[in-house]
Amino acid sequence: MVYSSSSLALAAIELFVHLEPNQQPDDLVSIAALLPEGEPALRLEPDKLPSGWWTDDVEPLRNVGDQWIRDTASLAIEVPSAALRIEWNVLVNPLHPKIADLKIETPQPFHFDARMFR
Repeated sequence: MVYSSSSLALAAIELFVHLEPNQQPDDLVSIAALLPEGEPALRLEPDKLPSGWWTDDVEPLRNVGDQWIRDTASLAIEVPSAALRIEWNVLVNPLHPKIADLKIETPQPFHFDARMFR
């Protein structure tokens, strides 16, 4: 599964919540991707997720994700962010038949603002 976010800001927050101040990577890049025309992402609303989906108990969510990957019903699925529950992450299924149609942009250097680590 390819884990991405609906915006660069959300992707940064998703990574930041897992970093210790001394772990700030110096070789990060951002990579934008576009779904193929006619391949919209499905949206998995919070009420369809296991209770407590935002906690550290990832096993129930892993089961949902594993089933989605096996079904190959969509190339991508939008899921709510645990870090910012009003925002959406986008999971991409590398086993989907249209994965080769995903348009991947050139990687761009990315750096956190040093003030985030104070």
